[in-house]
Amino acid sequence: MARNADMRLKEKIIEKVLAVCALITILTTVGIVLILTIEAISFFREVSIVEFLTSTRWTPLFTQKSYGILPLLSGTFLTTVIAISVALPVGLTIAIYLNEYASNTFRSILKPLLEILAVVPTVVYGFFALMIVTPFLKTFIPELSGFNALSAGLVMGIMIIPFVSSLSEDALSSVPYSLREASFGMGSTKFQTAFRVMVPAASSGIIVSAILAVSRAIGETMIVAIAAGQQPRFTLDPTVPIETITAYIVQVSMGDVPHGSTAYQTIFAAGITLFIFTFILNNISYWIKARYQEDYE
Repeated sequence: MARNADMRLKEKIIEKVLAVCALITILTTVGIVLILTIEAISFFREVSIVEFLTSTRWTPLFTQKSYGILPLLSGTFLTTVIAISVALPVGLTIAIYLNEYASNTFRSILKPLLEILAVVPTVVYGFFALMIVTPFLKTFIPELSGFNALSAGLVMGIMIIPFVSSLSEDALSSVPYSLREASFGMGSTKFQTAFRVMVPAASSGIIVSAILAVSRAIGETMIVAIAAGQQPRFTLDPTVPIETITAYIVQVSMGDVPHGSTAYQTIFAAGITLFIFTFILNNISYWIKARYQEDYE
């Protein structure tokens, strides 16, 4: 009896600890949203939300101030598109190779090597883009600026390749083996089976990996802060310096802007804009995953 009582007591303690951990996570999220919302409301009392959403000039740190978020959004969009254009085809190709062609021995070697890309500090990626990738690209694109969206986007894409490949490989692995056998039974080659059977069957998981990779690229900070420059431009030209939302937040957070000023509050307006985009993307991926699981069941 005493032993059973001790077991029940330990289980209750573990249950309470787990509940507290879950509660801390929820409270942290709520706290972040509240701070962003309160500070953003204070900002929009001083600045028109119409100007914020429609103006193509972002100069809150200049004498002639303008608060249009579109230049930061265009910079974020540009680097994200470049990054996902690199990460998605390369990551998906790696996933297909690991799942369909690689031997178990080679897979056990390659997967850990890919994971190394995910643990390299983003500061290192930033200097790699600035000091190596940009000079290399200048040999082909002489008009390329020293700070540009192209180098930052390419290196960001390299960084999130393991993200795409790992999630896509998991999606491919979850496809029932009977589909592969049926394809081979119909006379399909391994290549045809991979691209005409396995990839369509795992499309929901692959789409989720792409959406989550986009969210990761949107939230990246140090690569764009170091290699893309800090010049907000409303442009889609990848050869010129741009500024993303995260890079601007870093710039203002350096301490040169007085706390409580309208210029300082811009980081909260930019932050809540970034939060809304990533929140929408994460919920879309969750919805796709949940629908796929329902269809599979």
